[in-house]
Amino acid sequence: SSQNLSEEFAEAARQLKKEAPRIQFGKIDVTHQHDLRKEFNIQAFPTVKFFVNGSREDPIDCKGVRKASAFITWVKRRTGPSTVLINSTDQAEAIIKAGDLAVIGFFRELHSDSVEVFCETARDVPEMPFGMTASEDVCANYGVQRNSLIVFKEGKPVHNEVLEDGRQSKLGLTRLIKTFTLDLVTEYNIETSVKIFDVPVENHILLFTPMNSETFNEIYENYQSAAAEFRGKVLFVLVDTDEARNGRIFEYFRIRDIDVPAVRILNLTSEARYRMPADEVTVGNLKEFCQSYLHGKAKQHLPSEEIPQDWDKMPVKVLVGKNFNSIIF
Repeated sequence: SSQNLSEEFAEAARQLKKEAPRIQFGKIDVTHQHDLRKEFNIQAFPTVKFFVNGSREDPIDCKGVRKASAFITWVKRRTGPSTVLINSTDQAEAIIKAGDLAVIGFFRELHSDSVEVFCETARDVPEMPFGMTASEDVCANYGVQRNSLIVFKEGKPVHNEVLEDGRQSKLGLTRLIKTFTLDLVTEYNIETSVKIFDVPVENHILLFTPMNSETFNEIYENYQSAAAEFRGKVLFVLVDTDEARNGRIFEYFRIRDIDVPAVRILNLTSEARYRMPADEVTVGNLKEFCQSYLHGKAKQHLPSEEIPQDWDKMPVKVLVGKNFNSIIF
């Protein structure tokens, strides 16, 4: 909530006052400050922006940061080095074991486009430590080809991404790495909904199914298998249709009991919705659906009532989603 974020922000300000007194924290209630809202294009609340070198031009947006520790890391990485330079295996192990997640870049040399993209990505993912190395010994110790990034979870490597100059974008890497703050398949509920929207992946696939059904385990395994292939591109969400508190999300997607299990893709930016053409939730059908969507070939799904039998009997015709296009256009 806004209140929690405000408290965490204040806590970050308190801690940084000792460590970095040059960095000032301020809070503005923009309810009546229409000029400021317009100047800085404030669309949602709360919004956090970082102003550099006394300039009002182009402040940096601080998005998806919710904890004081992450605010502190975010600011430090903006004002100093964003990654730790690793020269020994002991140093690498210390970073890997410091928390739940860690990211290490293994490079041939420390001056390349890939290194730059890696360091920029580190600035936007303050939730986890980032280290980088060009040491042959460290690379050999982890059996890693140079120019790759490894995500470690609970001390073990869980993802290896080869880094090629010019191939990865900062946004692409940020999306991929941030997904590791969630499970491969995230169950939708009050607690996880905030985290789901904090990960900057705009394509969400949702599986609507009762979790207590006999077929659930098989469907869930298929869903999880497909999820691994689209990590960073499509976020896999599970919605339990037995949970009454999920009612609003069923309404939004027009899901009825007779429709489940159902699979939909939602693009958060356009709010366009897509329905999986196949009825069965198999790995093949899921992969085909995600690929056709990512290649721009999936048909948009416009939830619609059935066309009434007497829709054209009266002077004013009755339109629903299914006959709207054909009659109007």
